[in-house]
Amino acid sequence: MGRKREWLKSGAGKIVSYFLQGMLLIAPVFVTIYAIFYIFNSIDSTIEKVFRAIFHFYYPGVGILVMFFLIAFIGFIGTLVVVQPLLHLLDVAMEKTPLVKDIYSTLKDFFGAFISNKKKFDKPVMFEEGKNTGVYRLGFITQEDLSELNIKDKVAVYAPWSYNLSGTLFLVNRDQVQPLTDVGAGDVMKFVVSGGVTEIDE
Repeated sequence: MGRKREWLKSGAGKIVSYFLQGMLLIAPVFVTIYAIFYIFNSIDSTIEKVFRAIFHFYYPGVGILVMFFLIAFIGFIGTLVVVQPLLHLLDVAMEKTPLVKDIYSTLKDFFGAFISNKKKFDKPVMFEEGKNTGVYRLGFITQEDLSELNIKDKVAVYAPWSYNLSGTLFLVNRDQVQPLTDVGAGDVMKFVVSGGVTEIDE
């Protein structure tokens, strides 16, 4: 009877262990696929209504293609010399409109930091949090010149939080910032956001 209980215990433990291992393998894949499917499905279903109202027919996936080519077309239009003055006027108007300017400028800078030619999160650094604490944080230099704020000898460092899409801005003494030149900015971002779980590609 004792052996039977031990065998059941051992078998149950293995099953639980296998279950957790399966979760470890499946969860990241499932969540990633679900997130992509949810975003694409939301866009597709929204465009479907417009498409059916205009053309009276629709095929699944057409919405994504329409959205892609529409955004690409807008990007192309934005490069034309004739259109750029109009875009500049629109940009100035948005920047000067109360309430709207705060939201617009913040989102413009945020997206520009990732996808424009002037990417901001491309200078990974390490700095000590507090004096002689031995605790260090990883971040990205976003501004090296703070003279507009009348601040000298400091740089702006954005430190993202783990398992989050937000972060904290630090003003760090220039000589206390250690550039991470032997690793890619994308790898550092993944390392921080994953809580140090992600391995750095060599």
